[in-house]
Order: sequence, then structure tokens, then C-alpha cells
Amino acid sequence: MRLFASAKQFKRAALFSVSAMLMSSSLWTASSFAAQYSPNFKGTEITEFVNIVGKNLKKTIIVDPKVRGKINVRSYDLLSEEQYYQFFLNVLEVYGFAVVEMENNVLKVIPDKDAKSSAIPVVGDEAPGQGDEMVTRVVSVRNVSVRELSPLLRQLSDQAGGGNVVHYEPSNVIMLTGTAAVVNRLVAIIDRVDRAGDQDVNIVKLEYASASEMVRIIENINKPASGKADTPAFLIPKIVADDRTNSVIISGEGKARDRIARLISRLDSELETSGNTRVYYLKYAKAEDLVTVLQSVSDTIQKESQSNTNTPRSTRSGSNRNVTIESHSDTNALVITAEPDMLRSLESVIRQLDIRRAQVHIEAIIVEVFESEGAQLGVQWGSEEGGFTQFTNGVAPISQIAGAYVAGQGQEAAQTEIVNPDGSITRSNNPDERDDFTLLAQLLGNVNGMMFGIVEDGWGAVVQAVQSDTNSNILATPSITTLDNEEAYFIVGQEVPIITGSSTGSNNSNPFQTVDRKEVGIKLRVTPQVNEGSGVQLTIEQEVSSVSGATEVDIAINKREIKTTVMADNGATVVLGGLIDEDVQESQQKVPLLGDIPILGHLFSSTGNTVRKRNLMVFLRPTIVRDGKAMDVISREKYNFIRAQEIRKQEEGLYLLDDDALPLMPDWNQSLELPPTFEDYMEQREVLQEQQEEQGNQPTPEEEKQPLQPRQPS
Repeated sequence: MRLFASAKQFKRAALFSVSAMLMSSSLWTASSFAAQYSPNFKGTEITEFVNIVGKNLKKTIIVDPKVRGKINVRSYDLLSEEQYYQFFLNVLEVYGFAVVEMENNVLKVIPDKDAKSSAIPVVGDEAPGQGDEMVTRVVSVRNVSVRELSPLLRQLSDQAGGGNVVHYEPSNVIMLTGTAAVVNRLVAIIDRVDRAGDQDVNIVKLEYASASEMVRIIENINKPASGKADTPAFLIPKIVADDRTNSVIISGEGKARDRIARLISRLDSELETSGNTRVYYLKYAKAEDLVTVLQSVSDTIQKESQSNTNTPRSTRSGSNRNVTIESHSDTNALVITAEPDMLRSLESVIRQLDIRRAQVHIEAIIVEVFESEGAQLGVQWGSEEGGFTQFTNGVAPISQIAGAYVAGQGQEAAQTEIVNPDGSITRSNNPDERDDFTLLAQLLGNVNGMMFGIVEDGWGAVVQAVQSDTNSNILATPSITTLDNEEAYFIVGQEVPIITGSSTGSNNSNPFQTVDRKEVGIKLRVTPQVNEGSGVQLTIEQEVSSVSGATEVDIAINKREIKTTVMADNGATVVLGGLIDEDVQESQQKVPLLGDIPILGHLFSSTGNTVRKRNLMVFLRPTIVRDGKAMDVISREKYNFIRAQEIRKQEEGLYLLDDDALPLMPDWNQSLELPPTFEDYMEQREVLQEQQEEQGNQPTPEEEKQPLQPRQPS
């Protein structure tokens, strides 16, 4: 026998012997049919405990390095192999560890807080798992909201350990992770909570009252007086009116449904009189316009009731049913007196007609590009004897130039003698009328281009040469907003007077003329019709007119007009019409025989060429505006565009005036500055007087008259 060197070694050896005896007691006793286990561990390391269980169950177990500690457990019963494995899981769960079973029959022992992110199996109703094995389960919820249910379940789950409860609202499912026992318990709770209950539906058909009015009365009764509902939500029934069948639909708990149904049956009673008066305040429609429609509807209903004499109502009330429909323009309301069923029918028509009508914002783009080029060249001859060669396409004929020149030379100052009756002679001096070339200057003032003339030995020649080039680019973008099926008219231009007739008096005295005024400019007349989808039918009259010049009779007006009906999508641009015009003209005047001579013939001819090109296009874009928000966006864009133009003008400045003279629109939705109230005025004045008194000065009359600070609107 080996002796121990010290008491300490002896104590360590004794402890080792006791541990070995305890571990040997955990060995199983085998029978001829099945293995049984009687586990008994005291102060045993968890790693050693795992090794013994793995050896007994013949399983490969991997232990996480974080798994440490000692266990104390004893069983006084013999356990089967399945019970022994569950005992193994229970012990680990108590000490904060979990077992994750892999597909290759390998077990991993890890801390339970890491188990929920590991590859634990996803189970279902067929194999939900048992005991403390880690599982994940997805539960579908059908009658309650998972967003409200999941916080309650988290209180019953070990969120700090291996448990986890999350929900996915789009599919209304809850995902549970934890031990099988806890997960199965939560599933049982969900199964009991997820009950529709007695949420059946009752349909109460009304005979006398209106369904909408009945729902309004019941909702006012169920509304809490203090504004805070003390009754649980599931005990408050939902009530909906079906105006088509004049029925009230009740959904909710059974007793609450019965209570509402009894109340409806008591209220649905026949009136003592056959008449009933109701006032309907309209939101969007015009009361005067609905009167005619409702009268036609009531006449049709009366004819149908007269033809069907077997109905209870016709038997009870007879065929004569007086209906009175009046409008009150000041409040935009309808006052209707009729029987209850007639009121219900007319109320349904009013509700469907009194809706917000769509608006259409229409933008038109008119583009016109005009190009014109011309050239003229001609030579005119004249002689002192009075012979002239001139052409009508010349700007200034040579005969007129010569006549104006001769008239400008005039005559010298002369003395005139007049013999009086008494024989005396009166002499008068005539003024000098030479060198007055006013007529010649007026004639030459109309000359364009170059004119060159020579005079030699009684012969004269005038050469005229002119070239013209005209380019214009006109762009107009009128826009207008109107209601659906309402005509809108827009014009930017002027009224031009046009003579329509003239007459004189009996003695050719007091003549007068009749004048009419014609609108000239850009006109847009449109009537939109919004369809059920995104299309808009537009009846359009588009006109662009301008004054081209005066004629022998009156003025001439250029006019481009389009009348059409088109279908356009919301926000799409359509072309209404266009014109592409090209005109090339060449004119030549010459002296016979002399004008045909090569090269020299140009001295006896006049030639003119003209080329014109014009492109005109009209485009249109409708935008459907169904609510105030969309209209606000369109208005803000237009407003900011105009304001940006004014800011650009301010940045450029004025050349001769102060830049402050340029106007500038305020910011969009800028708060207005209001004058101070009387209380603010007196308070600020007292503050001013106190400041003056502290400084030893009295406020001057000018300081007292100074305006006080404005206030912002509330």
C-alpha cells in the first residue's frame, strides 16, 4: 500500500475516490428487454456529466467552451432511454444551457442565449417537440392582430435566455423560439386567444326610417360622454348603413347586437303623419341645379308606385304622394317634404350627385416661325423732253422724282402790280418760293435700300436696289383652369374699332359713322369632360389674330383659328393643328427688245424676288385636378415661375431708374404682417414711455407718431 506524503494529498485522494464511487453509481442496470438509468450526480463538472450521458446514449456531443460549472442532481426512479435524454435536457436548461441537435445526429451544448440564433429545427403541428429541446415554430393568427398579441407573449417567454417572440405583420404570423414546452404553451395560448368569438352579423331591414339616419342616431348614443371609451372595443358593435336596401348591418358580440337590434325595431315606426320634411346642406353641387333632377326622380318613383298597387306602402298611403322640393340659395340647401321611403330615395340621389367635381388645367402652346427674304433691282430712264421709262414695282418712279425736283426749284421773288378803279397802281412783292424740296423729301423718305441717280445733257437715270430679310418667332402659352363640363374662355389682346357703316343728314350735314369693335389677340375657349379613367375629352376653339395693316376700305386682320374635339390622356401633350407654308415669287418688268439684250438688258428692266416660309403649330396639354393638393402644386409652380422672372429682372436692374422701383411678388404662402392690436399698441407705448423716463427724456411728438412693430397672424 502506498502511503500519502501529507494530509493534503490524502484529502485530495479521498475526494477522488468519492467522486469515482458517485459516477459509478450512475451506470445503468440492463434488463433483457430495455435499458434503464438511475442518474445520481453530486458536485460533478458539467463537461463530465455531458461525457457520461453521451457515452450512455451513444451520441456524439460537442461542448461549447462557455459551458462550465458543477451540477447536483439525483433521481430515485429508473428512467427509460427517452426519459434519460429528457432528464439530460432538463438539467442543462436549469443551469442555463441548451442542446442543439444537428442533422448528422450530433448534439451541441451551448448557452441558451445563443441557441435562438443557431440551426434549431422548425417544427409544426405534426411534430411540435417536447420537453426542453430547442425549437422554432411559426403560428398563423387569423382573428386578432399579431402586433397587439406579440407584446403579451413576450412577457411569458424568456427573452433574456433562449426564448424569442417576433411577428410579421403583412402575413399576420408569429414566430416563436425556445424550448418545446414553452413554445407549445404559447401556441396553446394563441389558440385560445385567436377566436373570432360571437362576431356574427345581423341585418335589420327598415320599413319606415332611413338607414343612414338610423346609424347616425345609434352612433351618437354609443359615443362616450367624456370622450374616453370605458367599454372594451369588442363589446362595441359596428354599424353600417346599406342605403340600397335601406338596411342596417350590425356586427359584434351577440348581446350587443341584440341590444342594438331591439333599439332599431323601436325606432323604426310609422310616423303619425304621412309627410316628413328634411333639409340637406350641399357641399359641392348647386341647390338650384339639383331641384329639376330631384323632381324628375320623384315623378318617376310615383309612377312606379302607382303601377304596382300590391305594395304595402301603396295600399297604406294611396296613389297620391305629394312631394315638395325647394332650394335655398343663401345656404345652398335643399328643403324636401315627402314620405320616408321617398326621402330615402332622394337622399341617395343627392349623396351621389353632391360630390367634388374634378377640374382640368389646360395649357396651350402656340408656336409660329416666319421667314421672308426679298430683293429688287431696276433702272429707270427719263429725258428733259418728258419721256420716261419707269416700272410699277419701283419704290419711287422717276417721273415723280423729277416732278418733285422741279416743284422744289420754284420761282424767284417777283413784284405784282394791280390797277385800282381810281387809276392808282398797287404793287405787292411775292415771296421767294425757290429751294423748297419738301415734296421731294417726302418721296425719297419712302425709299428702302439704295437709290442712285444721274443727269447728263437732258437725260437722267435712276438705279434702285433693295434687299429685305424678315424673321419672326412667336411663342404663346395661354393656360386656363375650369371645372368638369364647364366652358372656359380666355383672351389676351385688344379691341380694334372697325367701321361698319356711315350716313349723313338730309342736307348732307352732320355725317356720322357706326363703329364695331372686334377682339384681336389670343383666344382660347374650351369645355373639358373628364372620363372615368385618365382621359379627357376637350371641345376646343383656339384663335390667334392680329392687325396686319390698313387697306383702302378699312384695316386687315390676320386670323388663325382651330375648332376641334380631341381626346387626351391626363398630362399628355397633343397637337391640335399646324400649317407649313412656303411661297416663292419672282416678277420682272422690261422694255421690249432692249430688255432682252444680254447683260445690257438689265439697264432696261426691273426684277424682284420674294421667298416666304411660315410654320405654325398649336399644342395642348390637359391636367386633371381632383383635389386641392394637386391644384396647390400647379399654382405654386406658376407662382414661383413668375416670381423667378421678377427676381431676374431685379438682378439685371434698371439703366436710368432706381432698382427699387421694380416690383417683386412675395414668397409663396408668406405670412401677412398685420397691424398691432389695441392692447399691443398701448403696451408698447407704455414701454416706450418708461424707457424715456429712465433716461430722463420725454418722447417727442415725432417719436409718439412712429408706427409700432407689426404682429404675425395667428
